Amino acid sequence: MIDLDKRHLWHPFTPMQPWCAADHVPLLLVEGNGCTLRDQFGNQYLDGNASIWTNVHGHNHPVINAAITEQLGKVAHTSFLGFTHEPAIRLAKELVDLVPGEKLTRAFFTDNGSTAIESAVRMALQYWKQNGRPQRDTLIAFDRAYHGDTLGAASLGGIPLFKGSGNDFGYRVLTVPSLDALDLLTVDERNRIAAVVIEPLIQGAAGMRLWPQGMLKALDAWCQAQDIFLILDEVMTGFGRTGKMFASEHESVVPDFLCLAKGLTGGYLPLAVTLTSERVFEGFLGDPSEGRTFFYGHSYAGSQLGCAAALASLRVFREERVLEQLPAKIARLGELMADLPGFRQCGMIAAMTVESQDLSTGAKICIAARQHGLLTRPIGNTVVLMPPLCITLDEIERMVAALRAAVAEVTAPQ
Repeated sequence: MIDLDKRHLWHPFTPMQPWCAADHVPLLLVEGNGCTLRDQFGNQYLDGNASIWTNVHGHNHPVINAAITEQLGKVAHTSFLGFTHEPAIRLAKELVDLVPGEKLTRAFFTDNGSTAIESAVRMALQYWKQNGRPQRDTLIAFDRAYHGDTLGAASLGGIPLFKGSGNDFGYRVLTVPSLDALDLLTVDERNRIAAVVIEPLIQGAAGMRLWPQGMLKALDAWCQAQDIFLILDEVMTGFGRTGKMFASEHESVVPDFLCLAKGLTGGYLPLAVTLTSERVFEGFLGDPSEGRTFFYGHSYAGSQLGCAAALASLRVFREERVLEQLPAKIARLGELMADLPGFRQCGMIAAMTVESQDLSTGAKICIAARQHGLLTRPIGNTVVLMPPLCITLDEIERMVAALRAAVAEVTAPQ
């Protein structure tokens, strides 16, 4: 299998020359249960990054397994273009009911975080174009932001490394360093803004960079004062990662667009959703001849299997009282990591940064951690711990102990 992998596969975000080297033996993950993964040699590891920030309730959860199996006995997938089905209807209702208030009423399903963002941005731009303010053709994003890898989502990003061959493509985007920069915009510049896009509370790919407390609330107030749409990218922060169902709840903000993916299905299947308001929805209504329809979508939008998994995940949140158990876990994670270099935390998202001229130090720490039973992935020299929410206090202690041992080994004086 490893030989075939090296001959035929191309892995994302992975330098392939060292991967394909004869002496490199990749981990082939063959089994998972709860927070634990097992490789081809039978070694077990704690899943310290929730399988790239997706897994919520652990691997092989019986409730989600059963829901997918039950749906398979009916039908796996049907087109959502001009047709509908019960799992999507039920999921849309449950999702809009999760958001405080009654502002968000509509759910648009796609495949992944990038397409959830693409949907929100396209909706915002088309809304203004066909509702009397076509000059609103510019988007505001923040420095060091990451909103996905499709062309439009990547154009919003503030990290050149993730933009591929060039940075001049996609939407018209104004990148700002902070909230204060918005007050420096001229009247003409503000009149061209269609929407502001932000990762609430914490920027993920920027190295888990925390926003100042109250920043999101102030941004929401600024957008409302200017009648500019606010798009929240909760692809990473949604579904309990910050201690509440959605990060925006910490500052009582309900945006015009809420983008969700990753943990939506509990980490089982690709599914994303863009939640928006009745105001936005009504801006697309009209006779088909008027051309106001939102012509965007994907073949697997609203996948029946994905919706079944997502409904089961929400059921697990309720029945296992997942959110209620998080405060103790969040506190323990913070206590155990507090003295690590560059430590910061946002709920069940924790990170540390090693100051080193060697830009591969973070990767070396993660590789060393495998010998202590921990799998995670770095962002440069920042090492992130973001385990499934079902992790126990004992597992948290083991996870941090493994990280500490790896840091000590890699950073020890030679």
